[in-house]
Amino acid sequence: MGIIKAKNLIYNYIRRDEEEKVEEISEAVKDVSLDIEEGEFVAVLGHNGSGKSTLAKHMNALLLPSEGTIWIGGMDTKNDESLLEVRRLAGMVFQNPDNQIIASVVEEDVGFGPENMGVPTDEIWRRVDECLKAVGMTAYRQSSPDRLSGGQKQRVAIAGVMAMEPRCIVLDEPTAMLDPNGRREVIRTVRELNKKKGITVILITHYMEEVIHADRIYVMDEGEIAMEGTPEEIFSRVDELKALRLDVPQVTELAYGLRNKGVPLSPCILDIEGLVRELIEIRRQRTAP
Repeated sequence: MGIIKAKNLIYNYIRRDEEEKVEEISEAVKDVSLDIEEGEFVAVLGHNGSGKSTLAKHMNALLLPSEGTIWIGGMDTKNDESLLEVRRLAGMVFQNPDNQIIASVVEEDVGFGPENMGVPTDEIWRRVDECLKAVGMTAYRQSSPDRLSGGQKQRVAIAGVMAMEPRCIVLDEPTAMLDPNGRREVIRTVRELNKKKGITVILITHYMEEVIHADRIYVMDEGEIAMEGTPEEIFSRVDELKALRLDVPQVTELAYGLRNKGVPLSPCILDIEGLVRELIEIRRQRTAP
């Protein structure tokens, strides 16, 4: 069993009237099964309303299944006795860092989580030092979060989750409110945590360029997993993604258009360097004596 495993997971949003009678039941996650191995970088894509954020909230027991089961580190999230340990194992980073930052000084905010867990003071400061260094925010440790950019705030939020030493970090559209520079900062930080520290990363997003380096991608639609595979496998299916109201990385879109015009390019190109290499090779072949 992987660090996160779901089997036949179903979640219903229930709307009630003033007398608590059920008015409407909306099935947000429909019979989802998945298995994420420790150390993987997994992305979950989907348009608004696809169920991806609802699924993310099950990964540290903010929501509990209506039916089916999800295990975090082998623990069933429906078991009340495991709730604290589940949330220690899987940390959550939300879309708006302002909803997650509570202290008036950066280093105090990063230390807040482990302090509430009863971690000794010396160990808290060791973790604060290490986590701020990991996200490149050591120089801002005495700053007020209010003076930081959106990308910097999100890196502080990630450091705060890291300080609790989770084995897994779930990021629910962490770059949705950031400008392009802020998005690059956050994704670079997340990739380094995954590669250098072996932290399992689940990235929920609708920005295609953010997931080209993922180990695996799940694509959700109408609460179900519509596609699963590596970035190369997923983004080679351009027409299917467009049918699901999703885009592809810009360079993939360009290569797709060129291929449809007869240029003999690979089925899936994910970055500009790859496109340039192939175009140079095609030109070399065509001009060779």
